[in-house]
Amino acid sequence: MSVTPRWSRKKPHFPLLAVLFLVFISCSILYNEFRIQQIHESPDHGSASGTQRTSFTFVKPNLPNGASEVLDRFRSCNSTKSYSGRKIRWADPDSESSRRRSTRQESCDVFSGKWVFDNQSYPLYQESDCPYMSDQLACHKHGRSDLQYQYWRWQPHNCNLKRWNVYEMWEKLRGKRLMFVGDSLNRGQWISMVCLLQSVIPADKKSMTPNAQLTIFRAEEYNATVEFLWAPLLVESNSDDPVNHRLAERIIRPDSVLKHSSQWEHADILIFNSYLWWRQGPVKLLWSSEKNGACEELDGLGAMELAMGAWADWVASKVIPLKKRVFFVTMSPTHFWSQEWEPGSEGNCYNQMRPITTEGYWGSGSDLPTMRMVDKVLSGLGSKVSVINITQLSEYRKDGHPSIYRKFWETLNPQQLANPASYSDCIHWCLPGVPDVWNELIFHLL
Repeated sequence: MSVTPRWSRKKPHFPLLAVLFLVFISCSILYNEFRIQQIHESPDHGSASGTQRTSFTFVKPNLPNGASEVLDRFRSCNSTKSYSGRKIRWADPDSESSRRRSTRQESCDVFSGKWVFDNQSYPLYQESDCPYMSDQLACHKHGRSDLQYQYWRWQPHNCNLKRWNVYEMWEKLRGKRLMFVGDSLNRGQWISMVCLLQSVIPADKKSMTPNAQLTIFRAEEYNATVEFLWAPLLVESNSDDPVNHRLAERIIRPDSVLKHSSQWEHADILIFNSYLWWRQGPVKLLWSSEKNGACEELDGLGAMELAMGAWADWVASKVIPLKKRVFFVTMSPTHFWSQEWEPGSEGNCYNQMRPITTEGYWGSGSDLPTMRMVDKVLSGLGSKVSVINITQLSEYRKDGHPSIYRKFWETLNPQQLANPASYSDCIHWCLPGVPDVWNELIFHLL
């Protein structure tokens, strides 16, 4: 005869279950509190900038009315302290958006290819025929006699780039606002786009309206605008004046794009860039919550990572891909050291007349840690952003910069004039030229 345990029938075990349940709940609460503390205060073993911190906290960016004062070129830091380790916590895009981008199959990598000399199809417009040409980019006007830089076509390896069609592009823009947002390189791409588009619009049906920070080209026939917004650091900064921005101390609000987004948020197609302004030494951080004017200091890459986080928060929370297209243009390379493509030489882009033909050439003007950081941010945004990867294709074009053939607003001294390489512009690009291809890529992807 089997013996039944006493507690199975004589005493119900509900009290024991209740005790176990309470223990489980208590442990869960303690564990969650521990995890939250880990998230907000934990060792940071090196960010993308290489700056090591003992702890960090997360900051939610783009909170309205957070800053006590407008940050302009007259603002300075009351004091400066070391970087506190604060990070940007930006809103995650919906998982479906990320999934769509991760599973999308591209039929061809249009960013991988070579430059082909083509003096039949290029240039796509004449420098002298564009009334909106910039003296910073009009190389032929300012004395450049070799015009080969205008005749190169980008040829992807395994397919063809869609050929530029001005009427088709205008149809894509009908009733829309296309806005470039960024620095002088993005402004050059905007001027390129205007020059590509303006020739088919009658003189009395087009206009250019400068509005300080925002400049607008309007085509009445298509009820469309092509605009440029000066925002070289994406976030609010003391360098947001489009003319007077050469300042000894660069200050940003690393947690706010609200000043700029109030102007770009209504555009239908947005094209952003940011890079070179972060490579000019340490950056001062003035957080929106700081009421005493105390700044922190951080290296350029670390500061750019914070700014990209604040920008990504806006994109993640505001952009609906079916209603708004957002592009991010990768870094535009510089060509300061000819020894990188011609060992033993001394010079830069001055007097360079042909592209680099070495496949995969990569110079010091393009920073790989920055590329990796930007790629990480953009990957997290899923299908909300399309990447225009201009870096490798532009690396080959050492011949495409203005060099000495542009207007210089500062007076050049005799020593500089005697050594043209000493004052050559190896950052910007002649037009017609390389930025036209960047815009062909946008046309291809729209």
